[in-house]
Amino acid sequence: MKTLGVYTKDFSLYHDIIKVLKKRNVAYVSLSSLHYIPRRIGVILTSLAEQKESPLEKTVAADAQDSLDQAVDLAMQKLTGKELYSRMFIGIDPGERPGIAVVGDDILLQKMQVEGPELVTHEIKGFLKVYPSKDTCIRIGHGSMITRNRIINSLIPLQIPIEIVDETRTTPSQEKRRCVRDGEAAAAIALLPGGRVQTALPLEPTRGAIKNVQKRSRQLTEGRYSISEQTALQVLKGEISLLEAIEKEKTHG
Repeated sequence: MKTLGVYTKDFSLYHDIIKVLKKRNVAYVSLSSLHYIPRRIGVILTSLAEQKESPLEKTVAADAQDSLDQAVDLAMQKLTGKELYSRMFIGIDPGERPGIAVVGDDILLQKMQVEGPELVTHEIKGFLKVYPSKDTCIRIGHGSMITRNRIINSLIPLQIPIEIVDETRTTPSQEKRRCVRDGEAAAAIALLPGGRVQTALPLEPTRGAIKNVQKRSRQLTEGRYSISEQTALQVLKGEISLLEAIEKEKTHG
C-alpha cells in the first residue's frame, strides 16, 4: 500500500497534522519539497494554498476540511483507491458518550467514541463525505432510550434509513477500556439488522433516568452538588450538557 506524504510550509498546520497522525498511529513521510516525490507516496496532505503546487492528483487540503481528523480520514480513504462503496452501515452505541463505527463493503473503516450525543450527527456527516456509498443505513442500539431517541431525531434530517437494533449481545469484554468497548459495540451493531424508524421518537424521560442523571452529577462533583429534577430533565432532553447543568447548580444552588 502507498504511504501518506505531508507537505506544507505552514509550520503551525504542519505541527497540528503531525500531532493527529502520531496520535492515530498513521504512517507518513514528511516532504521537504514537491520537486521530487518518492514513488511510495500515494496521497499528499497539504494546505489549500499549496495544493495547486502538488504534482500528484491525489492531494487533501487539511485546512479546508471540517477538522484535521476528517482530513486524515479523507487522505487514508484516497490511499485505498476506492472511490465508492456498494453498501455502508453506520453503527451507533447510544449513551452519554456514544460509540460510532463505519463498515463499508464488510470492511471496518472507522470506530470511535464521541464526547456527547449532540456530536453524533456532525461526525456522521463527515463520514458521509469521506466514504461515499450507493446504499447507506444507520443502525443504533436499543438501549439508553432517551439518549437513543435524541440521536435518532437529530439524524432524521439526513434522510438516511435508520434501524433500531437489539444490542443485547454486542457488549465487548469489560476488561477493555470504555472508549474501546463502545467503539467495538458500535461495530457489532452496524452488522445487525433492526426495525426501521418511521418517524421522530418521543422524549419522555422516566423517573429512574432522571435520578440516574442526578446521581452522575453527584459523582462528578464528589458529592458536592446534585442537580435538580428539572435540570436533570433538561440534560436528558439534550437542552444542556451535564457539565453545564452542574455549573448552573453552582451558580443558582
